[in-house]
Amino acid sequence: MRRAAIERLLPAAYQRAAGPGSVLGALLDVMEALHAPDEAVLADVDALFGAYRTPDGFVAYLTRWVAMDHVVAAPRADAPLPLPAGRLRDLVAHGALLARWRGTPYGMRTALELATGVTGFVLDEPPDRPFHLVVRVPPAAADRLALVTRIVEAEKPAAVTVEVVTGDPPDPGPPPTPEPDDAEPAAGVATVRAVGRAHVPAPHDPPEEPS
Repeated sequence: MRRAAIERLLPAAYQRAAGPGSVLGALLDVMEALHAPDEAVLADVDALFGAYRTPDGFVAYLTRWVAMDHVVAAPRADAPLPLPAGRLRDLVAHGALLARWRGTPYGMRTALELATGVTGFVLDEPPDRPFHLVVRVPPAAADRLALVTRIVEAEKPAAVTVEVVTGDPPDPGPPPTPEPDDAEPAAGVATVRAVGRAHVPAPHDPPEEPS
């Protein structure tokens, strides 16, 4: 607050006594100088909450606002971050998208790619193990298994078990030839297609939201 604005808040008698060279005038000058740093912060306060404008020291705090603080998982406030600040900024900027798709293959793979900067994560749902998910980590992210595991545990549905592995999925070989009796289902018997590798659209082309 400028000195003139502070002076206008004073009673008329004090305003007359706050002339140049007066003790009160000097106090008003000091008050203006003390207010200046805080007013500079308030003038640009929106920068504190912008993912790509906030200081590096504040971006980890913003991950709590978008429910991605499990990525940091630092036991102490002064502990080094497990990933560069730029990756945290990406997660904060996409916080609304990740919250909307949490619990889905698209949401999990997008979170993994944003946090690691690596693409190629594969989500397998074995047909012989219902409610089980296998997350295959590409070689470029194999040194960040602890981070990947924290994200997978937080993003998966609560009723699903999960395992995180590295390497490519095994080759299933050619599909078996159905027997003649299995070519057509019996009348009145419903068929269920086995769930194979989960398909997740690229982050730049998300699927339509479920109704």
